[in-house]
Amino acid sequence: MKRLLKNQGTFQIFFAMLLVIGIMVISMYYLYRNSISGIYDRMTENNSLAVKAMIGSFDNNFRSINNLIHSIHMLPYNVLEPGEDGHVDMSDVYLLQDNLSSLVSSVDFIEDAVIFYDDQELVITSTGTSSMTQFFNQKYKHDRFNATYWRTYMKERNSFKLFQGDYYRISSDTFKETTKKLMIAAGGNKVRLSNKNVMLLINEKAFMKQVSQNLMIPGASLIVLDQNQQVVYSTDSALNMTGMMEEVYLSSTQETSLTRENYEYHFYKSDFNEFIYIEKIPFQFQNIDSVSQANRLIMFTAILCAILLSILLSIYLNKPVKRILHQLGGRHSGNDFAKILSGIKHMQAENDTYKKQLAFVDGEARRGILLLALDHRELSAEHELLIQRYEADFFLNKQFVMVMFRWSAPAQSGDGTQASAESIAELLRTGLRERQAMANVYHERELQFLALIGIRGASERETLFKLLGLLLGQLQQGELSGYTGIACVSKVYPSELANCSRAYQSLANAMAYRHVNERASIIDASKLEYEWSMPLPIEKLEKLASFVMNGKLKESKTIVTETIRETAERNVHQHQFAYIAKSLFYAMVRHAAPSANRNDELYLLESEFLRTVESGASPEKLEQLLHDAAQHIVHHSEAAEPASKLNKAYVSQYIELNYMRNLYLDQLAEVTGTSPKYFSSYFKKTFGVNYVEYLNKVRLSHARELLKHSNYSVSEIGEKTGYLNSSTFTTTFKKYYGISPSEYRKQKQNTG
Repeated sequence: MKRLLKNQGTFQIFFAMLLVIGIMVISMYYLYRNSISGIYDRMTENNSLAVKAMIGSFDNNFRSINNLIHSIHMLPYNVLEPGEDGHVDMSDVYLLQDNLSSLVSSVDFIEDAVIFYDDQELVITSTGTSSMTQFFNQKYKHDRFNATYWRTYMKERNSFKLFQGDYYRISSDTFKETTKKLMIAAGGNKVRLSNKNVMLLINEKAFMKQVSQNLMIPGASLIVLDQNQQVVYSTDSALNMTGMMEEVYLSSTQETSLTRENYEYHFYKSDFNEFIYIEKIPFQFQNIDSVSQANRLIMFTAILCAILLSILLSIYLNKPVKRILHQLGGRHSGNDFAKILSGIKHMQAENDTYKKQLAFVDGEARRGILLLALDHRELSAEHELLIQRYEADFFLNKQFVMVMFRWSAPAQSGDGTQASAESIAELLRTGLRERQAMANVYHERELQFLALIGIRGASERETLFKLLGLLLGQLQQGELSGYTGIACVSKVYPSELANCSRAYQSLANAMAYRHVNERASIIDASKLEYEWSMPLPIEKLEKLASFVMNGKLKESKTIVTETIRETAERNVHQHQFAYIAKSLFYAMVRHAAPSANRNDELYLLESEFLRTVESGASPEKLEQLLHDAAQHIVHHSEAAEPASKLNKAYVSQYIELNYMRNLYLDQLAEVTGTSPKYFSSYFKKTFGVNYVEYLNKVRLSHARELLKHSNYSVSEIGEKTGYLNSSTFTTTFKKYYGISPSEYRKQKQNTG
């Protein structure tokens, strides 16, 4: 017993229960002191204030309706007279419809607005035009309020009327029928503002959202009557108004009350439109004294029972509390419940961390297995076991297609950050599954992702193309705004992990061999066409190198632009276009001064260029990067100190750029500022061969490239490489390579 009394956990339970008892006693005593009747009086008073606030909200809504109807009547084109051909000028109708749509959009609770004219079938709404019969008998269907009813009603001379809410069956463009409770506001035509018949369809649920009924006491009801004492809105379906309005009189500023049976009715009249609002609340409780006595008995009985329950619970819960604390590793001294709560929170945090770690490890294991399956290398026994364990999780149907997603990131996102690979993979996974495509998505490398999508047949593959187009469009306009994405779809394969490498290879080929001007965001790998003819702009590469070396930035950019655009116009494959872009880049880099790589500037420029090329960027983006590279290299070439012209680098570079001309030894001696004899001796000593032999080797190396990669004739190639006639070219070529130029070309074409 002594140990029990020293236990803080027992006292915590006991005093907590006593605190509950104390709060309960104070609450019940306060209720007793104020009496039920007093509470009732205050509740009815507060309810009256709440009802007045609701009336103000109703008036505001009715004022909006009245203003809208008045504005619609003020719209032009009151009379739509048929023209000479017997038809209405639809331009006037569409202009009226546009104005109507603009007006209706300013009022949230308006479902639709309708304009029609006497003896005309045409109906103009905020969403378009229709016929009277189609609009009220097909789109908004009601057993009573059909097109005949409204045509007859609006022909009569009536003041403004608001019809009580009723359920309408609404047909949408997708042929699905929904049900909404609508109130109809029919514009008054006793005194016409125009020859229009105006009706407003009001969504009662949206209308009542702006009228808060939360402050009304339970059991109270609200009834709204129009100026003709007809019910417009009621929260009491069993209300009997028979003879009630004959017993009350309301002026524009008066309020009155009426007692009938067990209810009080409070009447209010709006000073805006003379609508009458009736508040129905239960009449004051009977037998207040007996209720008070019963309340005192309940209060004392509850106090005694609560004290007894506190003692018993304190003793009963003592041992379980200690056991829980022991399991959580807490001490037996101090605040037991605080330690239990702390231990539970710590355990939950650890569990959440472990779950995230396990999910991450499992996801990475699946990704690793897939990447292993894409590789043709022989796997170890451990890897084979992992593949057998996870293989069933990759495929969601008996057949699958593989989709390769490749994203190009913007230069810089709006907030300076870019989406992570994990977040993009999750967006793709969620987007596919929301569109009923059961897919597993994996990050392969950089911004390239692979999706394994289970399908039942080839027909589903055709549907998949539309689905992917919608998904890419949504992401590029939403979460991945600024990114550019393309998707490549493989053919259908049986769901075996061994087929993943075949599907992946076909996707990689399709990405590399797609045409550079291909603007479609979805590529079908099964329709891939291979082409090997690629023009190699050797002359322009040589001109570009010359311009860069001589610091001519404008001319360098012009060569880059011409080459990129001419290549793009040929619509070559993507990998061929990438090769030409790289050739342009390295033709310039060869002539960069040492200062061009200060602080790794040229290295970073090269890395960015190669990354962009590999991502399959557009010709325009690559053209801009090449312009930037030219500007950087030319800038540093101009800033570099001029080197002596009589050096190996300058001489070899000059020959490389001018080999196609009649490049005599005397001319080179003049360029380097030396005599022919001195230059000849210097050249042989520096290069190990005489000048003529070196020049022939340079010319013939370029001739070989033209023979392999161009369609020029042998004589044309001889002229382009600096030989005066084809016979000299053929003789020299055969001297160095043992075969004629034409035989060399045939040999290279046969070997592929």
